[in-house]
Amino acid sequence: MLIPTVPRTIHRHVDVDGVQVFYRESVPDRADAPVLLLLHGFPSASHQYRRLIDALGTRYRLIAPDYPGFGHTQPPDDFTYTFDRLADIVEGFLRRLGLSRFVMYVFDFGAPVGFRIAQRHPDWIAGLIVQNGNAYEEGLSEGARGFIALRPGEPGAEDTIRGLLTLPGTRGQYETGARDPHLIAPDGWTLDQHFLDLPGRKDAQVALAFDYHSNVQRYPAWQAWLRKHTPPTLIVWGRHDPFFPEPGARAYLRDLPEAELHLYDTGHFALEENLPEIAPLIAGFLDRL
Repeated sequence: MLIPTVPRTIHRHVDVDGVQVFYRESVPDRADAPVLLLLHGFPSASHQYRRLIDALGTRYRLIAPDYPGFGHTQPPDDFTYTFDRLADIVEGFLRRLGLSRFVMYVFDFGAPVGFRIAQRHPDWIAGLIVQNGNAYEEGLSEGARGFIALRPGEPGAEDTIRGLLTLPGTRGQYETGARDPHLIAPDGWTLDQHFLDLPGRKDAQVALAFDYHSNVQRYPAWQAWLRKHTPPTLIVWGRHDPFFPEPGARAYLRDLPEAELHLYDTGHFALEENLPEIAPLIAGFLDRL
């Protein structure tokens, strides 16, 4: 009888500059197993990777932190929410864990956080897995461009952002573009909304939304980094993402012509529908590295 193996997953907090960073980490069978850093997106947290950790955690060390303003991470009340500060905290988290060589999985907000870290420490990056993590102008839908153009003080700007932070808005990010919504567990958007409704969390998301334009300004620098360092790269992408459509995936091939690209008929949260197809690709990619 074949008995499936399931990894042990630990759940901890570590202090980084006064921020209690929560993270989950698989305990693989081998002490020298490859490390995969999982950087989550908006409006989610490390819990979005639970099924992936269960699928691959016996063979690889998967580590998924929550950013300040997300999930179980506990920042001080005076924390300043910008993408630079999120990257500072994740960088400090990696130092605290002694991680100096890993494959980095970037999704949504994980791309601007991860590429900042990659610029600071190119020697840390053994490879990239990009899943609906944009770094190109053509990867922005019209809706995304309008959202990024919002500025503090403009009439209706903050109301537009806060409209996305409601349960219908959160659920829509999971289901829009999905091939079969019945394959998407409601737990994801329910838990996301729980965290969004905690005191101060929506203010944090408004601040990050108003700072998102800083990421677009850095796209040329991130593209130059990719051309210079040419990390081995696997791209898995939900082609019907309402924010980051298919052209954003194909744009990576300009700077990384050797990258492996796989497109799926799903939306933003591609792992929700296509984990059975994507997990073996990730395993094969890690094994080749």
